[in-house]
Amino acid sequence: MNSSNSFSISFWLKKTAKKKDGRIPIYARIRFEGRYSDLSVHRSTFEERWCPILGKIDHRANEANSINRYLDDVHAKLLECHRQLIGEGAVINAKIIKLRYLGKDKVVRTLKDIIEFHRTHEMPKLAKGTIKNYSATETYLKRFVKKKFNSQDIRLSFIDYAFLVEFESFLRNCPPINKAQPLTNNGIMKHMERFKKLVGIAFKFRCIPQNPFNQYNMKFEDYDSDFLEEAEIQRLISTKIKDSGKAIVKDIFLFACYTGLSYIEVKLLKRSDIVTGIDGEEWINVKRKKTKTPVRIPLLYHAKAILDKYSGHANVDNDHTLLPVYSNQKVNKYLKVIATKAQIDKHLTFHVARHTFATTITLMNNVPLETVSKLLGHTKLSTTQKYARVVEKKISKDMAQLKAVLEKSPEKEVVNGQKPGANLRIIR
Repeated sequence: MNSSNSFSISFWLKKTAKKKDGRIPIYARIRFEGRYSDLSVHRSTFEERWCPILGKIDHRANEANSINRYLDDVHAKLLECHRQLIGEGAVINAKIIKLRYLGKDKVVRTLKDIIEFHRTHEMPKLAKGTIKNYSATETYLKRFVKKKFNSQDIRLSFIDYAFLVEFESFLRNCPPINKAQPLTNNGIMKHMERFKKLVGIAFKFRCIPQNPFNQYNMKFEDYDSDFLEEAEIQRLISTKIKDSGKAIVKDIFLFACYTGLSYIEVKLLKRSDIVTGIDGEEWINVKRKKTKTPVRIPLLYHAKAILDKYSGHANVDNDHTLLPVYSNQKVNKYLKVIATKAQIDKHLTFHVARHTFATTITLMNNVPLETVSKLLGHTKLSTTQKYARVVEKKISKDMAQLKAVLEKSPEKEVVNGQKPGANLRIIR
């Protein structure tokens, strides 16, 4: 037997598994901090040849030399497994030592292992856009490791709280992958969020003793996304677009403004997704691509008019989708041109349409917040509340403008020939 603090290895005979010829299998027992795990060493002997005190075969037996040398090798390898785990700063217990000996203890050992595991087992479940974002995070991680450690890879034991803080600092100061899109605070936090998922995989497999993200706080900044106001929507509707491709993009964007559907949901919309609602009218019935949440949206007049306009589009070549939707990149490129032509001084992207539906189309028309949340397919009401804050800011801004106008009004100076407040009395 060998002991190191709370760690020990011993050999014993498993008499309950006695074979027909009388031989009994030899097992190793790994003890660590009061718990143990047994391991078959694939050797056996007769009970009378076994010395339980030494945990070996009596030296006088014919097979003693070969089996005892083998047991010494097993013993040495288990000691080495324990030493490796300590060196890696890994979580240790008897079972993990056993799995390390068998070569089954870890799916991931290094940062690259985490990345590869995620690519193989998790990425196939993600949308293309999300996969692209993870690829960017991986690139930044590799650049950071190269700069800090002058290496292509690191052991998981190097990933601690200090690593997270330094990686965040690196992101705030490094050149962006895309020079045209510098990293913002929220963009950096999204990279940290994706890295958190990777580290979580290592923690679940007990490859690191604790998750450093338990002490790390994400610092997202509130951001109010652009949306179109009623006057801007009307200006967009009345803007004549000669180019047929851009005219299609304008229609698709307006369709999203009146339905709140995301780009991919509009792109995949089919005739089977249009159903008759409880009111006898047509409704859109789909599942949100992102959360798989069921969404039912009444088909408003403007949205129905656009579907009618492209009623001849669906066929077998386009998988019977209802609308001719270009690639997301092309749509957003065309929207910039359309915004200029419609004199809309906002950064117009397809996602602005969803925000427009949430604010101008619904909340500003007194649709309750809970109803808007259902229409958007949000799983939490708090997600929808940010749109309510936007509406409040819009009202506040409008009232400030009204106040400024009234401040300059001549009526402020003289009302019925008297200064404001002339007839006011304090009543006690």
